[in-house]
Amino acid sequence: MSKEPIKILLIDDEVQFVDTLKDRLFLRGFDAAVAYNGEDGLKKVKANPPDVIVLDLRMPGIDGFEVLRAVKKTNPEVQVIILTGHGGDAEEASAFRMGAYSFLRKPMDIDDLLNCIRLAYRDRIEKPYVAAAMAEGGDFDSAREVMREKDLMKDRK
Repeated sequence: MSKEPIKILLIDDEVQFVDTLKDRLFLRGFDAAVAYNGEDGLKKVKANPPDVIVLDLRMPGIDGFEVLRAVKKTNPEVQVIILTGHGGDAEEASAFRMGAYSFLRKPMDIDDLLNCIRLAYRDRIEKPYVAAAMAEGGDFDSAREVMREKDLMKDRK
């Protein structure tokens, strides 16, 4: 049972890696669903949208970029963390342009991933409330800026 209410979906075609990651998350109090390809991942997003997706880029069939594009089109509030072993600076830039929350490279430290998941979830929950409060006060420009604001993970680069 999860200690935190974060709904996580792991999408990666490396079965052993993603199953191990799911187990490691569970040991730290998180419960995650798993999809072993992009098609299955999109079906799971449609059936039960997660708060945060941890997504590989290179997969057979529908790749991570196609999944990211589809998720952001249908569920723009879902935070997507790219976790890949095959991405360079060009892929990272493309992922951010398409709306990814963060871009991590394998192998990663599990605590760094957990921190990124928590930050992504916090931003998903808090930003709309902050923006609504500003808009209620008549500060529509600031409200729009909050909703467009880049997260701290991207600014570190």
